[in-house]
This record gives sequence, C-alpha cells and structure tokens, in this order.
Amino acid sequence: MSPGEKLDPLPDIFILQPPVFHPVVPYVTTIFGGLRAGKMVMLQGMVPEDAHRFQVDFQCGCSLHPRPDIAIHFNPRFHTTKPHVICNTLQHGHWQAEARWPHLTLQRGASFLILFLFGNEEMKVSVNGQHFLHYHYRLPLSRVDTLGIFGNILVEAIGFLNINPFAEGGIEYPIGYKVPCSCALPRGLWPGQVIVLRALVLSEPKDFTLSLSDEAAHVPVTLRASFADRTLAWISPWGCKKLISAPFIFYPQRFFEVLLLCQEGGLKLALNGQGLGAISLHQQALEQLRELRISGSVQLYCVHY
Repeated sequence: MSPGEKLDPLPDIFILQPPVFHPVVPYVTTIFGGLRAGKMVMLQGMVPEDAHRFQVDFQCGCSLHPRPDIAIHFNPRFHTTKPHVICNTLQHGHWQAEARWPHLTLQRGASFLILFLFGNEEMKVSVNGQHFLHYHYRLPLSRVDTLGIFGNILVEAIGFLNINPFAEGGIEYPIGYKVPCSCALPRGLWPGQVIVLRALVLSEPKDFTLSLSDEAAHVPVTLRASFADRTLAWISPWGCKKLISAPFIFYPQRFFEVLLLCQEGGLKLALNGQGLGAISLHQQALEQLRELRISGSVQLYCVHY
C-alpha cells in the first residue's frame, strides 16, 4: 500500500470504531452503536506521580445541562491513606449508593492497561490482564452511548472491540503479547472451540500471519494478510494461495478481530464479527494441532483459545 493511496470504502458492518491516541483529558466521545453485551473498551495510559483521582464514565448522552445520567462511573482514588476504586450510577442528577473496592492495583507513576468488558448483567474490569472488579448494571446498558474520561490521567490509547459472533458468554482479558507469539495447544482443536485474536495494525505494516502447526512442525493452516497487494488468503502447506473474497480490513493504526471456529470438517473464519466462509480440514488433523503462531506488523491485545 503506497503512501497517499486512497482506500476503498468498507461496508459499515466491517468497521470497528477507530482507536483514539493521546487524547487531551477531559475527553468525551461517542461510542459507535452504543454499548451492548460482549462489547469491550480498552484504556491504556499512565497515572501521574501526583495523581489524586481520575474517572471513566459511561454516559447516557453528552449534554452539559442537564447533566446526563451516568450508567457506570469508574473512579480510582489515590490521595487517601488507602487507595481504592469507587463505582456508582448517576440518575436524574442524584448519585446512588457507592460500591467500593480496596487494594487498588493501579499505582502512581506506573503505566496500565484497563479493559472494561460488558456482559448481560454486569461490567467486568481487568487491570494489566488481571480481573479486578465487577459491577452490576443499575441502568440499561442500551442507554449508554458516550464515554467520558476526566481527572489525573495520561491516556495513550482508547480502543473499542466487538462481540464474538460464534459463541456468547466467553470472557477473556488482554494479556499484551509481543509478536512473534507462540501459544501451545496441548489438546489440539475440537468442535466448538473458538480462537479469538484482537490486535492493532502498526503504522507501517507489511504483513500479518496466523498459523497452526502439528507436533511434526507441519503447518496445515495459515492465514495471511499482505499489505503490499491488500489481499487476505489461506496458504496451503505447499505454498498455494487461496484468496478470501472480502474487504481488506487491516488498516494502519486500526483494531481488528480474527475468530476461528472449529467444527467438524474444518475451521470457520470471521473478521470484525462477519463470517467469511471456512477452510476444510479433517478432524484428525485438527486434533493433532499443537501450536498457534502469530507474526507480522501488529500489536496484540488479546489471544483466547
């Protein structure tokens, strides 16, 4: 992809909300499509050395007067003798009862990666890949359409990620893998298993490869995105390329999501929540797979299998 090349427009169903880098706080933005069960919001940044508090609000609108309802108010406080997090809900201008979590894992002067994962009945929060809290909804999640960030925080990136279209209820937190990345599959793959990969394309990408290999180091499954000719293809063990007919979604500095669903006879593929067909593979070959390997011009935020 040459500099300045005009990209073809993508259908709306393929678009993930673009990430935001280094926003000035206070920062308020619309959440495309609002919140729903399965959606995730990622916040990456650093807590200043002299921080007192900051807050992340999932709001029902963005008006100043009257103040909008806040379905979820996430408020780490550092200035007390025992730093803690407060969660609460604001409705019709009145705060409800506070929910408090001690043992704050965020620290002054330290970087962090926070993930807000929205389920059917509650929000779960992880900090640096470890589960921290859950908060039951007091207002309908469907009313939330705005994200607000305020207070003593340096934000490096905000990401918006979508739901797994193959299986509901799956929970996974980002771990921050570095590429190339290799993950063991001690039991192989079996019908119903889902591999989920969420990542950010780097600013000057060349390619991206996901492969599955067996104990003998044979690689029967390879998915490769090439930025030079903007193609996505399955690569056979003999090097033959089978192009996948779909919009090329791998944009520089954009998030993407790859899902592989194992079923009898092969693997189904979805990109950004849209199914794109399948690749055939015998069940015996699936059961013999032992390694998932990811390489290329991406920054990984989640690998789940």
